[in-house]
Amino acid sequence: MRRVFVDPAAPQRDALNEAAKWIRAGGVVAIPTDTLYALAADPFNAAAVRRVFAIKGRTAERALPLIAADAAQIGTHLGRLSDAGERLAERFWPGPLTLLVDAPHTLATEVTGRTGHVGVRVPDDAVARAICRAVGRPVTATSANVSGQPASSDPDDVERTLGARIDLLIDTGPTRGGAPSTIADATRYPPELVRSGAVSWEEIRACLDLN
Repeated sequence: MRRVFVDPAAPQRDALNEAAKWIRAGGVVAIPTDTLYALAADPFNAAAVRRVFAIKGRTAERALPLIAADAAQIGTHLGRLSDAGERLAERFWPGPLTLLVDAPHTLATEVTGRTGHVGVRVPDDAVARAICRAVGRPVTATSANVSGQPASSDPDDVERTLGARIDLLIDTGPTRGGAPSTIADATRYPPELVRSGAVSWEEIRACLDLN
């Protein structure tokens, strides 16, 4: 594994391009997000997705969340958000709100946990968004840890536990950590809470005038 130190305030373009090159080639890269470190791979590449599951020791029925550079990238590669999804995206992205959307047939089946839906968000982390932009499509963002072990905000932990299994670690120092993203099912109206997290359900309902 190669470890590249990146200044989050002024990320080096060559480091971002190296991460994107690995991901486009089917590799797995550990990257920072606004919460924890995550494993980024091409969700449209079934072999790359299988590598993520193998690295984590994750069971195949568990879906993988995605992150994207912006809502436009999501619309291009995953499909248009629902009206409620667009309102939530405008209010909470970039940030820790994951929206479930219908998965396109081009997405690797394993990403969805065979549910037909996939969770996606735009993270409040400039490096993560820049990597998605360099790849040209959303990427996976499951936590960079072995399943059953604590997720980590520390790149040293990522190297110690997964360094022999991944291709590249983009190190911007410790991430913010904190609560995981809230997950809301935006494929139905009104949206339903799937997982509580950093964005309160009351805020989501207020945004949609449901209170």
